[in-house]
Amino acid sequence: METRGPRPDDGRPIETVYRPRHPLDLRGTVLPQRRGAGDPTMTVDGAVIWRVSRTPDGVATLALRETTAGEIRGAAWGPGARWAITQLPALCGAGDDASEFDGSPHPLIADAHRRHPGLRLGRTDLVFDALAGAIMEQKVTGMQAFGAWRRIVVWHGERAPGPTPRPMFAPPTIDGWRHVPSWAWHRAGLEPPQARAIVEAARRGDAIARAVAGAPDGEARDRVLIALRGVGPWTSAETRIRALGDPDAVSVGDFHLAHEVGYALTGHRVDDDGMLRLLAPWAGQRQRVIRLIYASGVHEPRRGPRLHPEDHRAR
Repeated sequence: METRGPRPDDGRPIETVYRPRHPLDLRGTVLPQRRGAGDPTMTVDGAVIWRVSRTPDGVATLALRETTAGEIRGAAWGPGARWAITQLPALCGAGDDASEFDGSPHPLIADAHRRHPGLRLGRTDLVFDALAGAIMEQKVTGMQAFGAWRRIVVWHGERAPGPTPRPMFAPPTIDGWRHVPSWAWHRAGLEPPQARAIVEAARRGDAIARAVAGAPDGEARDRVLIALRGVGPWTSAETRIRALGDPDAVSVGDFHLAHEVGYALTGHRVDDDGMLRLLAPWAGQRQRVIRLIYASGVHEPRRGPRLHPEDHRAR
């Protein structure tokens, strides 16, 4: 991985102790925010989860560690440190209410819910970064999308403050996303439609983030997002899941999701319509059911060789 410039001055961190009122699986709640093992904004070093974000107050590096007593100790560096510390409970799912969730319509879901009481839906409250990352993942393999995210963030982001275990970076500013040159998108391995969608969204990035955050419910947020050129239901759902912890968002159009849901709940594949019918008993909590399916360890067996995408960047 490239490193640009010296690491910013560490300074003294702001520290906190978060005592969740409910069981918490810290890794299972926070690590779904990571975009691949090489994500320059997030890594795990031993017992510590490191996360770099561009907050409304500037870049922040956040370190999270769970104690044997179930407390979450947090430390943050950088100009956005106080914002990151204040937002830490939400990242750990403090606002996620699963108290009335009923898994009984299916024994697999009931069992997974019983075995994973600490599974929570966390949120970053950073809408545009979630949107940009979701657009990168449209219609490509995870390997391609994560590679593009890694390259753009390292090339055009900002070096993280604090004693990170390896060089880490915050994503670009919204204006920075808008000014990523066309050659950089190409070198990163991103297709022109996705690059254009990110650049066009960045032209109204602050207004989009405010509108999504201020919308009263998931349907209203969805309407804001899918009104954007190049953003459909899948991208909207992925954005709402990461940024807002939407417990009902379903990524319709995902290459694998319907197959996994169908296999877990019926033993065979279904299409998107079939998936939505299967999830209907949990209306309002469908994303939670999807997370529980993945946590259950039940996966559709692989049916063929892995896809090896062709690299067009040298052309």
